[in-house]
Amino acid sequence: MTVLSSPPAAALAADEGDRLTVVPARHPWRWVATVIALVLVAQLAHGLITNPGWDWTTFAGYFFEKSVMQALLVTLELTFLGAFLGFLGGLILAPMRLSKNRVLQSVSWTYIWVFRSVPLIVQLLFWANLGYLYETLQFGVPFGPGFFHFETKSLVSSFGAALLGLALHEAAYAAEIVRSGIVSVDQRQLEAAAALGIPRLRQFRRILLPQAMRAILPTAANELVNLLKSTSVVYVLAIGEIFYQVQVVYGRTGRVVPLLMVATVWYVILTAVLSVFQHYVERHFNRGWRR
Repeated sequence: MTVLSSPPAAALAADEGDRLTVVPARHPWRWVATVIALVLVAQLAHGLITNPGWDWTTFAGYFFEKSVMQALLVTLELTFLGAFLGFLGGLILAPMRLSKNRVLQSVSWTYIWVFRSVPLIVQLLFWANLGYLYETLQFGVPFGPGFFHFETKSLVSSFGAALLGLALHEAAYAAEIVRSGIVSVDQRQLEAAAALGIPRLRQFRRILLPQAMRAILPTAANELVNLLKSTSVVYVLAIGEIFYQVQVVYGRTGRVVPLLMVATVWYVILTAVLSVFQHYVERHFNRGWRR
């Protein structure tokens, strides 16, 4: 008598799998959300094109106007000089905050606490009125005679007060950004490098800095964009940056909305340029490393 053996379980499972119909998952609410988003975008675009209140003719006439271009240059000067001086101060304050010296720690912590607590516009007004608080500044022996004297009215102009306020304000945030990047690096790597006899400067340049920059750059770029927009606050000092200049123009012409759009579009363009620059710098420091 012949005994028929049953097919193996794997073969049965394979045959059954061939007979199954694979149905892709359906996401109806995803399509509903997509349609709603497209409708809203279309309505917004239609309003921007057809609403005469935007006055795109006036917008185009003033977008490249000479005074606006000069104001844009002032905005860029305040942004990049403020960022340079601010991060230079942050590079000094961050090691002080990480120092084992209690005095240096306290000075750095107090500076960061004060300048992050006081609004930027208040700081700018304080620096603009420095001549009221101190008529002269002198350099000499501490609590003793001075050798050089300067009048603060001639030393600190409106532009200087704005730059000083932006830089000191930025230094407080830059210090925390740099400190967070430093502490993100595994300190055991530095201990191993010290055990191998690698000099401290080379440890910083070849081990600590490349890894810290990966944590520093995204936040630093975001802070740079925030500083770009914060330059609009210096209008209180009557400095001709782009926001102040469009205020002057629409105060004369009465065309408020199109002039505000001029400043808005320029801010958007500058932010886009900074974002592209950020992308390439981050890609440079992320070489050989995968998230």
